[in-house]
Amino acid sequence: MFVLNYYNTLTLKKVGENTLNNSSEHVHFIGIGGYGMSAIARVMLEMGYRVTGSDVTSKDLTDKLIAKGARVFIGHEPNNVQGADMVVYSTALSKDNVEMVEAEKLKIPVLHRAQMLAKLMNEKQGIAIAGAHGKTTTSSMIALVMEKNNLDPTYIIGGEIVNVDSNAKAGTGEYVVAEADESDGSFLQYHPSIAIVTNIEADHLENYDGDFMKLKQAYARFLSQVKDGGKSIVCLDDPYLQEMKNDLRGDIITYGIKTDADYRATNVQLGDRKIKFDVDHKGKTLINVELPVPGTHNVYNALATYIVCSLAGLTPEQIAKEIKMFRGAKRRFQVLGEVNDILVIDDYAHHPTEIQATISAAKATEKRIIAVFQPQRYTRTYFLFEQFSKAFHEADEVIITDIYSPAGEKQIEGINSEKLVELIRKNSNSNVKHIAAKEEVTAYLSQNAQRDDLVITMGAGDIWKAAEELVASLKEKFDT
Repeated sequence: MFVLNYYNTLTLKKVGENTLNNSSEHVHFIGIGGYGMSAIARVMLEMGYRVTGSDVTSKDLTDKLIAKGARVFIGHEPNNVQGADMVVYSTALSKDNVEMVEAEKLKIPVLHRAQMLAKLMNEKQGIAIAGAHGKTTTSSMIALVMEKNNLDPTYIIGGEIVNVDSNAKAGTGEYVVAEADESDGSFLQYHPSIAIVTNIEADHLENYDGDFMKLKQAYARFLSQVKDGGKSIVCLDDPYLQEMKNDLRGDIITYGIKTDADYRATNVQLGDRKIKFDVDHKGKTLINVELPVPGTHNVYNALATYIVCSLAGLTPEQIAKEIKMFRGAKRRFQVLGEVNDILVIDDYAHHPTEIQATISAAKATEKRIIAVFQPQRYTRTYFLFEQFSKAFHEADEVIITDIYSPAGEKQIEGINSEKLVELIRKNSNSNVKHIAAKEEVTAYLSQNAQRDDLVITMGAGDIWKAAEELVASLKEKFDT
């Protein structure tokens, strides 16, 4: 059994059986404005708990929590945890955070975000979605289909569902839909009724001692923790899942496009911001599915959604009807605006495979593609430097910004955007340039983007701000 670097630095305390049995309890979230933390905080609020939290800045998600009744402090201060019965933190938090230190000093139970989610999930029919890519879109789609078919699920998602403008809800139904985060190993806290793995890639290796085998072992363990009588759903087109399938215990359901999976997508038609395909089950066509978001990767996401919702008792017609209405998750090929025939899209793609899939989906528009990528974390860039350099061959123009690094991360010598640009020029796209700051990117594109261009910003940092500012700048430029 391997031990992750993460668990070496932050000790996780066991959640007691009676931790969440009193809705009068006061729960404090350190870093409440993040997608994962805000989702759990929102569910706790709707369950009747008193919720407070802190974050370094105010943002849309914190405003929504305040409107729901939470008290949010801007800035981390020891006094913020006063009176809390429980404190929740995430992996992104430094172990010497002043609120964490104060909570320990006051002997307030301190729980990792995954432990809180595990408590919510494990007590109901948990549906946990893991994988290198597609977690947010798949979990959003499952939650929406269930919601629209009156199953009233609880859902906790790492992105906002565009249809409902929310990333969480405390439902009264038996299902809890949530993303299972492999990045720090915290998905091993879960014992779901249904476990889904969309794909496996060599990412977050800094938390697995740089060893891809340890990451694959973690996925296998996650799938092995399904409750008795539960189901594991895996994408058979993924070579690593195909490799481990025969070693998994329990009831395994497979899906894919290229392989002889239990559920297959056939007659796939990729269009401009839409896809169509048939769902086949063991050679029999069940239904045609239309989805108003593009890309082959979303065919996989919709297939996984179909299987889960079918297990929940929904008919093919009920599932297909709501999938057709799915408008995506924020920052997942999100159209921000179209001005003077210049289309601006933002996407969370931060891994080479995601970048390739996103650019490929954009090509279906038949526009000229300007791909703007903001690398995130020196560690990820270090481990995937070569792969990043080969990811941009389908773009017409590529812009690389400086690396977005969270506070406290140390720079790695020789890992920088200038060198990445050199390698991209050599390995996948000669029309590439380095523009350091997102503000400079906005200014450049405002001047140089032309009719029939598609500008797509990609990255897990704050590059979305450049896309939003570009739309505003183009409107000002062409509406006057």
